[in-house]
Amino acid sequence: MGALDYQTLEFAYTPPPDLKAATPAHRPVVVVGAGPVGLSLAIDLAQRGQRVLLLDNDHRLSTGSRAICFAKRTLEIWDRLGVAQRMVDKGVSWSVGRVFFGSQEVYRFDLLPEPGHERPAFINLQQYYAEGFLVERAQQLPSLEIRWKNKVTALAQDGERVTLTVDTPDGVYTLTSDYVAACDGSRSPLRAMLGQESKGRIFQDRFLIADLKLPGPLFPNDATERWFWFDPPFHPGQSVLLHKQADNVWRMDFQLGWDADPDDEKKPERITPRVQEVLRQGFGREVPFTLEWASVYTFACLRMDRFRHGRVNFAGDSAHGVSPFGARGANSGVQDAENLAWKLDAVLRGQAGDALLDSYAAERECAADENILNSTRATDFITPKSEVSRLFRNAVLGLARDFSFARRVVNSGRLSVPATLDGSALNTPDADGFTAALRPGAPAADAPLLKHGQPRWLLRELGEGFTLLVFGTAPAWARDLDVHVVAIDGHGLADAQGLAAQRYDARPGTTYLLRPDHHVAARWRAPGAADVRAAIDHALALC
Repeated sequence: MGALDYQTLEFAYTPPPDLKAATPAHRPVVVVGAGPVGLSLAIDLAQRGQRVLLLDNDHRLSTGSRAICFAKRTLEIWDRLGVAQRMVDKGVSWSVGRVFFGSQEVYRFDLLPEPGHERPAFINLQQYYAEGFLVERAQQLPSLEIRWKNKVTALAQDGERVTLTVDTPDGVYTLTSDYVAACDGSRSPLRAMLGQESKGRIFQDRFLIADLKLPGPLFPNDATERWFWFDPPFHPGQSVLLHKQADNVWRMDFQLGWDADPDDEKKPERITPRVQEVLRQGFGREVPFTLEWASVYTFACLRMDRFRHGRVNFAGDSAHGVSPFGARGANSGVQDAENLAWKLDAVLRGQAGDALLDSYAAERECAADENILNSTRATDFITPKSEVSRLFRNAVLGLARDFSFARRVVNSGRLSVPATLDGSALNTPDADGFTAALRPGAPAADAPLLKHGQPRWLLRELGEGFTLLVFGTAPAWARDLDVHVVAIDGHGLADAQGLAAQRYDARPGTTYLLRPDHHVAARWRAPGAADVRAAIDHALALC
């Protein structure tokens, strides 16, 4: 299906059988919204054996590139869902960024400076490709049903179930569900139906996104990098961001100022001279281009007070929103989906109680706060709102070329990193001496291994449920636990380069318990069976 035009692709609407049902049909889980977050959640649940119904009010993929920057952690989640390799093959991998002040480069950074990771720091890939690949994966799963042009218009819940009213081109029907996941975007109708809102800060500045199709390479040596200019000669007093997407489409972001007219700035006759000046002054040449898509947006950092409301859980933009610089929106939303999926699965199977879903809200609310803090700091640096702030920002940029301390202050959008769930009620505190790396709550780190002499990646060895990662021979009692055991013992699995031991601060006998979302639940130097059983119960909120 690689030849499909994902920007114009439409999915067939089929009249749902529920329209003729005498009583509402019941589904264990209903996911509302077929964006990257809703699709990731639905696929994850279906792969775990749950029957999932995914409702979307449209029948098309996203228009324009929208979210384009997907982080290493998101790719590792999508690896488990069976779609990451397609994303990487189609996308543009990158890790290097350059920052300019005026026309002068002040410094560069590398987001993946160490070797031994399967996935790149980031890929740039238009959102419609990401959604398209996820839809195609979803269509392979028999327990996942997608209904296009099915719009949820009412929601009611009691202590036992949620009732949804759904509008279609052929009429209205109702259905019930044990749980609903609201992944219906920043303007979430489900949020409004529950009388909830997102609160926070709206920044008084506007930015233009322009997607440009170029005939060939633009950066020297056809590099794939992120370039960010503060106060460049071709856009004085403002900022410009440039990086490459798939199909030789380039993203340019122009800071416009609060007084800019959004409708006027999206006109080709306004965009074309701006782009021509970037190419002429930034690269010293005339380059033909085609404008593919444009949008004007306003920075905002918002979130709901609580992500869980009874049997309805909110994820992605419906729960929280940040400014685009830093790529924290979609990446954080996919982490929401992974966190929620295994917990819903455990509750539906009777392996955990309702309290486990409270931990979804608690953990992801903290992650949202971290993202909002970073996004707010970036926005304040990029768009200073007072002369004193601007003087400080420019002084930092002026020093950054020669002094490393100043580079740490420069903020062109601190790029997305996975949340470390410090303080989670599901963590078992350390009882043994470890370094700070990969503490309870941290996501598992990848490393190259050899499996019977053949190259293999550590994250590929982890299970769908709880995983016991042992450095050395697995103890006999591990076979009696309901866990997937991975033993790096030098025989079946070998840490030939020593990177796994380094990243996990491991010595013989060191053992990690990893949650189904591959965050560290507990770690020990020499645990017993009772220690592991207690940590599993703790991670399931059973004690």
